[in-house]
Amino acid sequence: MNDPQVLAQDLTVVLGDATRVLTAPAVVERLSKDFYWYSPVLRPALEAKRGDVVAQPGSVDEVRAVLRYCYRHDVPVTARGAGTGNYGQAIPLCGGVVLDLSRMDGIEEITRDGVAVCEPGVRLGVLEAAAREKGWELRCYPSTIVKATVGGFLGGGSGGIGSVAHGGLRDFGTVRGLEVVTMEDDPQVHLREGEAVHEILHAWGTNGIITKIWLALAPKVEWAQTAVAFDSFAAAFDFSEQIAGDAAWTKRLVTAFEWPIPRYFSPVKRICPEGKHLIFFMIAAEQIEELRTAAEKATGTVTYSGTYSGLKTIPLLSDYTWNHTTLWAIKHDDAYTYLQCGFDPARVREQLQVLRGRFGDEILFHMEFMKNGQGKVIPGAIPLVRFTTEERLKEMIHCCRENGVFVANPHVNNVEDGGRYREDHEQLRAKRRYDPKGLLNPGKMPSFEPEGAEVAGSR
Repeated sequence: MNDPQVLAQDLTVVLGDATRVLTAPAVVERLSKDFYWYSPVLRPALEAKRGDVVAQPGSVDEVRAVLRYCYRHDVPVTARGAGTGNYGQAIPLCGGVVLDLSRMDGIEEITRDGVAVCEPGVRLGVLEAAAREKGWELRCYPSTIVKATVGGFLGGGSGGIGSVAHGGLRDFGTVRGLEVVTMEDDPQVHLREGEAVHEILHAWGTNGIITKIWLALAPKVEWAQTAVAFDSFAAAFDFSEQIAGDAAWTKRLVTAFEWPIPRYFSPVKRICPEGKHLIFFMIAAEQIEELRTAAEKATGTVTYSGTYSGLKTIPLLSDYTWNHTTLWAIKHDDAYTYLQCGFDPARVREQLQVLRGRFGDEILFHMEFMKNGQGKVIPGAIPLVRFTTEERLKEMIHCCRENGVFVANPHVNNVEDGGRYREDHEQLRAKRRYDPKGLLNPGKMPSFEPEGAEVAGSR
C-alpha cells in the first residue's frame, strides 16, 4: 500500500516543484481515468481504480528522476497522455504514480522530408496544424485528434482518419523512431528506430516511457467533405467499397453507417435523412464534383458537400466516425457498446449476412475502410452492439471469429487479449529488459512475471 502523503512529499523533492505533484482527490481521480466506460464490462471492473499521486515531469531528466525514485521504493507508475483511450489502458490497477506527460509538449522540428520530431504530450491537433503550415499532414489520426496526444496515440492507439490511404499507425514506417526511458535503478534512455519501434508501440506504457517521437507525415492535401445517403445499406456499402478500393480517388476517410446510426448524430441531423444509410467522405477537393456524379449514378443522394478548413470546420464529419460513432450512440442510449472488427474483403457480404441473421438489430454495422500492412484496402468495422449480458457479448465475438471476422476485443484490460499483441513477443521481451520488476502499468501484460521482489498488488 502506497502512502499518498509520503509519495507527494518525496516527489516534490524529486521534481523540486510542489505544483507539479497533484494530490487533490478529484484531480487524481480524473487523471486516473479514460473512456473505459464505453465498455459495460470494463465499467464495473475499473471504476474504483485510481492512482495515489499525479506527477507531471517536464523533461527527460525529470522522467528519469521519478522512475528512479519509484523503482527504488517499488512504486507502480502508469503513464498518461490525454486519457482519450477506451480500454482502461491508462487506469492504474495498483495505485502508485500517474505519470502525466502533458507538460512535455514541444515540437522540435518538422523536417524537409516530412518527419515530425516531438515530445509525447503534443496534442495531435496541434501537430496537424503545425504540419500543414509546412506542407505536410498526419498520415492517420483518431477521431479524438483535438484532445489526444501523440504519445498516448502511440501507446494505445491503432489507426483512424487517413488509414484508408496510409494504413494504421504501425504500418509503412509511420513511426520512424522512439526515445524510451527504462524503469530500473538507473533509468536509461534508449533510441529505437525502424522495426525496433514495435517493441514499444501499442504496449500501453508497460515496457518503457516514451519521451521523444519521430513521426512520418504525408504531403498536405486540400480536402473536402461529403455525405451521401442511400436507400439500402447494401448500396451504401457497395459504393463506399468502390471508392475506398480505387486508387484513382484521393481520400482520407470513407465511413459507411447503417440506419439508425445516423439518427444519433444530433448536431448534423439535417444531413442525415430519416431511414437512410449514410457514407461520410473526406476526399480531395478537386474530386468533389466527380464524386457527386459517381454517387448519383450509384443511386445515392448527396446530402452535404463542403470544404475542409482544418479541425475547426463546421460540421467536421470526422467527429462522427471511428469511435466517436460509439460515443454519439451511447449519448442516445447507454445500452450501446461496440466491437472492433476486420472483415475478409472476399467474404464480407456473407459475413455481414451471418451476423445479421444471428443477432438481428442487436448489432448495427459501422464500416471503416483502411489499408492493411500489405497495401490492400479492407473493410474494417466498429459495429454498435446493444449490450444485454457479457455472455451474449462473448457469443457475438465467438460468432465473428468462427466466421473469419477478426475481432480486437475492446472489453478486456490487457495488451495480450486486446487483439494488437505481437505474436513474436517483442513487447514482452522489451518489458523484461526495460521493466524487470514489472512496475510500469502493472497488470496490463499478464504474460509478464516480474523478477525478484514483488510489486504492490492490485487493490
